[in-house]
Amino acid sequence: MNLSKTHCIANRKLLIVLFVLVSSNVFACDICGCFMGITPYYNRNSISLLYRYRSFNGYDGQPHSLFPKGGKFFIPARSQNSPITGHAGNPDDYELYRSMEIRGKYFINSRLEINAIIPYLSNSERYNGYTSSISGIGDVNFYAGYHIVQKLEDNFKQQLIAGVGLKLPTGKNDFKNIEGIRYSSLMQGGTGSTDGFIYLNYMVGLGKFGASINTSYKINGTNSRDEGIANSTTSFLNIFYTQRIGKDVQVMPSAQFFYEYSGGEKYKGIKTGEHVMNNLMGGVGADIFYKNIALNAGIQKNIWEAKTDHPMSAGKVYVGLTYNF
Repeated sequence: MNLSKTHCIANRKLLIVLFVLVSSNVFACDICGCFMGITPYYNRNSISLLYRYRSFNGYDGQPHSLFPKGGKFFIPARSQNSPITGHAGNPDDYELYRSMEIRGKYFINSRLEINAIIPYLSNSERYNGYTSSISGIGDVNFYAGYHIVQKLEDNFKQQLIAGVGLKLPTGKNDFKNIEGIRYSSLMQGGTGSTDGFIYLNYMVGLGKFGASINTSYKINGTNSRDEGIANSTTSFLNIFYTQRIGKDVQVMPSAQFFYEYSGGEKYKGIKTGEHVMNNLMGGVGADIFYKNIALNAGIQKNIWEAKTDHPMSAGKVYVGLTYNF
């Protein structure tokens, strides 16, 4: 094999990895527990560390700040001594959901891969002038994806991946304040239920431009308290551009759109009307690649949301580091 051909194959492999990595950030809807946006790498095992932050604040007609006053972006010290009595419509109220996740991916063969996500969660809420924060291991996810379509030509690429997954109730579900009152189900480290989900991911690339469309549907169970979340769906569109800087560095800016829907909380199989999710978000991201290392970051703000009597979705931020081997 001559040097020119070797260089061409190396570049092609790198482009393939970059093509799928741009959409590899996996989001979980913090409020409804839905899982979405799974985009596996192309035949590359990996281990990742991903930090996610999401903010809900401001009621209908009020401003919605991604970083509300008094809220902390990074995981704060644990605080469980504030009585929470419900929503009062105060513009200073907020809910913050943070997750530091270890993610692993392993390819069994060229088309079948398995994945695991172990999250450490930190949730904070401020209602009626009181602020509380809890933290701990969240619900572990396992899922497998099968690469149905793999067309990777020099200037045109497309890929279709289908998968199924399971979320196990490993997170603590009985956090209480010092008065022994249990926090709301959404404040807990885990749902206490075993849930399943299915997903599809389609990617297409032409030259330096590409797009990824991800969609998932989650079937949620109930916990020992007869609490649950209505089945939910999410979709994620990522439009990106690839730019090489030098020999080993690639930068991929992207425009991102995210839609989620859930009927909200359920008790004894009946929807309570609490925390219904129906919103569209949009933002930008950047993925930087150096050899086998990838740095991913992005920010999304709320574009539209159905009217609710709870703090509304303000936006989300993520940053991740991945090593491929």
